[in-house]
Amino acid sequence: MFERRVTVASKVGLHARPAALVAKAAAAQPVKITIRKDDTDPVEAGSILGLMTLGAGHGDEVVLAAEGEGAEAALDHLAQLVASDLDHN
Repeated sequence: MFERRVTVASKVGLHARPAALVAKAAAAQPVKITIRKDDTDPVEAGSILGLMTLGAGHGDEVVLAAEGEGAEAALDHLAQLVASDLDHN
């Protein structure tokens, strides 16, 4: 299993537009990606509802995880998105 720790950059956190963009990108990956905060159970990164119930706000650190062929590249892609300000893109 591969993991990436990343800080949420969007001012609204992983809600609304940023959640939709991250979920769409995660669902398009060849592996299942989960996301969690240190004190929560992981949720599927490809689920908008899962991302919104995670409650990840601006500046929170989250952990992305995946395994299988292509997992590292998929995590790199998602980590870059989460670390970007998606509020205006």
